[in-house]
Amino acid sequence: MEPLSHRGLPRLSWIDTLYSNFNYGADEYDAEGNEEPKALPEGSETMPYIDESPTMSPQLSARGQESGDGVSPTPTDGLGTGGERDAGKGLEMRKLVLSGFLASEEIYINQLEALLLPMKPLKATATTSQPVLTLQQIETIFYKIQDIYEIHKEFYDSLCPKVQQWDSNVTMGHLFQKLASQLGVYKAFVDNYKIALETAEKCSQSNYQFQKISEELKVKGPKDSKESHTSVTMEALLYKPIDRVTRSTLVLHDLLKHTPADHPDYPLLQDALRISQNFLSSINEDIDPRRTAVTTPKGETRQLVKDGFLVELSEGSRKLRHVFLFTDVLLCAKLKKTAVGKHQQYDCKWYVPLADLVFPSPEESEHCPQVHVIPDHELEDMKMKISAIKSEVQKEKANKGQSRAIERLKKKMFENEFWLLLNSPAIPFRIHNRNGKSYLFLLSSDYERSEWREAIQKLQKKDLQAFVLSSVELQVLTGSCFKLRTVHNIPVTSNKDDDESPGLYGFLHVIVHSAKGFKQSANLYCTLEVDSFGYFVSKAKTRVFRDTTEPQWNEEFEIELEGSQSLRILCYEKCYDKTKLNKDNNEIVDKIMGKGQIQLDPQAVQTKNWHMDVIEMNGIKVEFSMKFTSRDMSLKRTPSKKQTGVFGVKISVVTKRERSKVPYIVRQCIEEVEKRGIEEVGIYRISGVATDIQALKAVFDANNKDILVMLSDMDINAIAGTLKLYFRELPEPLLTDRLYPAFMEGIALSDPAAKENCMMHLLRSLPDPNLITFLFLLEHLKRVAEKEPINKMSLHNLATVFGPTLLRPSEGESKAHLTLASDIWSHDVMAQVQVLLYYLQHPPISFTELKRNTLYFSTDV
Repeated sequence: MEPLSHRGLPRLSWIDTLYSNFNYGADEYDAEGNEEPKALPEGSETMPYIDESPTMSPQLSARGQESGDGVSPTPTDGLGTGGERDAGKGLEMRKLVLSGFLASEEIYINQLEALLLPMKPLKATATTSQPVLTLQQIETIFYKIQDIYEIHKEFYDSLCPKVQQWDSNVTMGHLFQKLASQLGVYKAFVDNYKIALETAEKCSQSNYQFQKISEELKVKGPKDSKESHTSVTMEALLYKPIDRVTRSTLVLHDLLKHTPADHPDYPLLQDALRISQNFLSSINEDIDPRRTAVTTPKGETRQLVKDGFLVELSEGSRKLRHVFLFTDVLLCAKLKKTAVGKHQQYDCKWYVPLADLVFPSPEESEHCPQVHVIPDHELEDMKMKISAIKSEVQKEKANKGQSRAIERLKKKMFENEFWLLLNSPAIPFRIHNRNGKSYLFLLSSDYERSEWREAIQKLQKKDLQAFVLSSVELQVLTGSCFKLRTVHNIPVTSNKDDDESPGLYGFLHVIVHSAKGFKQSANLYCTLEVDSFGYFVSKAKTRVFRDTTEPQWNEEFEIELEGSQSLRILCYEKCYDKTKLNKDNNEIVDKIMGKGQIQLDPQAVQTKNWHMDVIEMNGIKVEFSMKFTSRDMSLKRTPSKKQTGVFGVKISVVTKRERSKVPYIVRQCIEEVEKRGIEEVGIYRISGVATDIQALKAVFDANNKDILVMLSDMDINAIAGTLKLYFRELPEPLLTDRLYPAFMEGIALSDPAAKENCMMHLLRSLPDPNLITFLFLLEHLKRVAEKEPINKMSLHNLATVFGPTLLRPSEGESKAHLTLASDIWSHDVMAQVQVLLYYLQHPPISFTELKRNTLYFSTDV
């Protein structure tokens, strides 16, 4: 069993450690990560919002959102689910919960004592000729603190001996029931809290003596602690009673969890929990985090409107920031490093009053260095690693592996996901202060950029005044961020609970039909975004429908989903004015006309039929249909029933029928791509319109005479998509099922000479039509990669696109390789990519030389 620390804390889980060590992951990777952790006074939050939910509690969240002095509900080592079934261990768990709570109760009483300590001398001076505060001010600031102290002192004195002399017959439900029945005192305290805080702040500003007192109140350390005293501000201590109500309620949750239903305490604890929850609900109806935010010097309420994690480009490197938009100011912060057991706090990096904030137009913005974009293949590599780790975690869980091994894997997954979150965004979002300083964020989603811009512009319509925050005001505002924040976790999948939806893995087919509601004619198009690995990315784009108020696109797209839960549609007006160039990424800025989002409900979309829907945005209605194909279904290679066509027909049958060495469809698609698509950005990566691809498929299958005319008129991404579809629908992969295990073993060889011999021998073992077609495709892909500076398609990108298509085993073979639907980037897929990449990076391979060369050893495959 794990020992408790002097504060009743079980050893921190890896995620807690990551949060304290990584500063939300950011500082491990940036230049600021070498700061020494500073022990901070506990809690400088000013926002009296009480969290009712145990899962969302900063103190008791299983995700370790905060390292408070409370008890984690996660069972300690040796007390797993099996331990809970055993009554003795269940009671032991109760003792652990109570011991932790008792330790934090002692700290709380010491905090209340520290708050009461200056009250008596202040009252004594109030009736003299030189009072520090008036009696009225003292009464307001310290309202109900004495009553709260007495309630908890009595509770602590009654509970302590029961925990110290613990046995299976101990009952303490009546103590919690009594504590819950006295919550009326807390109601009075909460009602007065805001005015108490304002009074204390005003008194601090007007009276230096009181300011000195309130800045450093001495809190006694726990009995068995080496620390005799810690210094805490009065503001932080005044927040403690509000924090405590939540803590007590959460402990009741945990106690009930580990108390047998037939135990005499069970109904008493249930009653206490009911009272506490009702109390919290009534308090939260009165206190909304965005209503009761922070008071400005003029006495106005500064409300939090929006917050979230954004990547800032600062001094040439990427930093993860938590950005807070208040009614009159935008504040950019990072989470401070704190000593274990202390409340986490934010450190303000910069702020811009909204009255001074402007978005530079393309013409106004100064030219700046191009944003360094991480190559796609590095991002894809990282996705593969993350998915491989996910598979390992699932296997460990299925095999009931050691929790430490799972924690290690999860830690590695968090680090990789964090790297992806930091390095994938490339859409610039620049904030400019009229006084000269400029800040640049990088986002992965235009939808998100638009949301931030619109939220700021809406607030700027009000009569805003410019201002400068004093250091105290900035401290108060930054201190409030921890309690005010609505986004608690970095958006990575490793932060999800096991019971949260993993999202959809597979292919989403979307038809964007039409849109109406535009007030004037424009050149209009739509883009589709889905969430993947915790952030949104743009996946498809319709053609531009020119000069219309009612565009009729009727375009179908096939979008690969990687744990996706939402679909976003953005509608744009195309801009052809080259002066409207964003100097951060040299791209013309198109105007967003509207945007909308829908949840991808697995039950709704996982049907064979099309599901039609409408998204309404800014008075615009976009009609679309969608259907979903799960990953395991989309992996099937289904032979065609008709052997007269080319799709789903063996390559040897097609070449024999055509009397050709390379199928006609392969030759024609490659010729067209090289003629007019070799410089197309994202060629082979960007989806072509599915309806166009199906039309080309039908024409090739029918061997229609109009193929060449149709090809010359067709969008180049549709032609590239048709070629990929042809290889994907072969009844067996181009590199054959028979040789697949050997390719997997060959690519894993470490010795370069052995690998070379093996990989060349495997090519020689392919049937001639397969080999000739593969070499023909290989040389084409090399020519595409030569244009990488223009088309952004490296050899690695092309290997990622074509590797699984050319190697993935057919249905019968692949059953052994498939595990989970979510195992989208498995070890097999990584190996498939590496096989193709090996041949792409190899000097030119000639069919004749390969067949003639006897240097390669021959073995049975």
